[in-house]
Amino acid sequence: MISLDRLRSLHAVGSYGSLHAAAEALNVTASAISQQIAKLEREVGEPLLERRGRGVALTDAGQLLTGHAERALSVLRQAEAELDARRAVVAGELRVGAFATAIRGLAPGALRTLTMEHPQLQVRLQEMEPFEAIALLERGDIDLALAQDWSNQPLRIPEGFERAPVYDDIADIALPCDHPLATTDAVALSDLAGDAWISWREGSICHDWLMLTLRAQGREPRVQHFALEYATQLSLVNAGLGAAVLPRLGRGPVPDGVRVVPVKPALTRQVYALWRSDATRRTAILATVAAFCGAGSV
Repeated sequence: MISLDRLRSLHAVGSYGSLHAAAEALNVTASAISQQIAKLEREVGEPLLERRGRGVALTDAGQLLTGHAERALSVLRQAEAELDARRAVVAGELRVGAFATAIRGLAPGALRTLTMEHPQLQVRLQEMEPFEAIALLERGDIDLALAQDWSNQPLRIPEGFERAPVYDDIADIALPCDHPLATTDAVALSDLAGDAWISWREGSICHDWLMLTLRAQGREPRVQHFALEYATQLSLVNAGLGAAVLPRLGRGPVPDGVRVVPVKPALTRQVYALWRSDATRRTAILATVAAFCGAGSV
């Protein structure tokens, strides 16, 4: 019978792309991974890895076996989740990946609730972009992800994931106080189509969404500056260097020289929790999702 530990080693190499990365993920040495795969090759009678430059790649047999390994590991995760549900105890460690404003706006309340109600649960929270969180969740490096997308640009969710809505966030426009529209009750994006904009970094979900949304107004957006943090974006707006989109979730102090104006129609993004379907019955996941949903309703 094929060893599950050896299958796990092969699966890790396929997921992480190298012996060293797989060893780091499994907290063993690269030599141990290599030995496990060599034994597995003897068991199946075929090579499972081949050299590619300085790295390694799965052979056809390796890819076939890795697919079966993923299903076997998924069954084990599901069994662990069902046993966990029988115990009805929220305990252990849960690794959560979340984007910055969710951490600022939701995590403090959610984690405080979890600490009070489930003291045996240890949550490890890490800031990351939704794309990164989904990749890590798919590989099993984290247990739960908080992701977000906009109503006109939904995020692609891989098969085998479950999701739960956490919060609907509305975004406004930050304008310099001397902007002609700064004192209006609401502004249409078409009124700002010719303005200079301050955006997130290129390639991020929010930047791609902003470009898509502004292009829908009929002209190419004029993005002048790029900044990761809202505080930095607001500083640039305060200096009169452009307009910026400012979500309400996790919003910090607004400089005196900035006016925040609602948008018509409203700009809305959805915040939701994601986890692997085979872990659905884990009490730690269910409790943590409930805590974030509770934080979003406050």
